Amino acid sequence: MLAVGVDIIEVARIEQAVARHGERFYRRFFTARERDFCQGRATSLAGRFAVKEAVAKAMGTGIGDFNWTDIEVVCDGRGKPELVLHNKAHRMAEAKGLQHWSISLSHTETHAIGFAVALRAMSDEQ
Repeated sequence: MLAVGVDIIEVARIEQAVARHGERFYRRFFTARERDFCQGRATSLAGRFAVKEAVAKAMGTGIGDFNWTDIEVVCDGRGKPELVLHNKAHRMAEAKGLQHWSISLSHTETHAIGFAVALRAMSDEQ
C-alpha cells in the first residue's frame, strides 16, 4: 500500500523567516547537513521544507508529532535527494509500517514543491 504526501511553498516565506529569525530559524527547521548543502540558498531550503511537510502528510500525522529536524533531506553523490528519518519521525514511520521512501523536490525562483511516497508493509492480516 502507498502513502503519499505533497507540499508547495513560496520561497519568499523562507527568505522572510531567515531575515526575521536568522540562526534560530535554521536550527529549528534544518539539520547541519542540510544547512551545509544549501549554503543559505532560499530555493534549496524551501524545497527541503516542502519535502518535510510532504513526509508528515504521507505519515498522516502533520509535523507537530515530531521535530522538523527529525526529517532530513540529504543528497547522494549525484545530487539525488534521499530521506533520512531520525528520532520520533523514524519511530513513527516504523510503527506505521512505512518503509522504502522516495522523495522528490523542485523549485523555481518563487516556489518550491516537495513530494514523498512510502510503501507500507503489508501484514498477513491485510
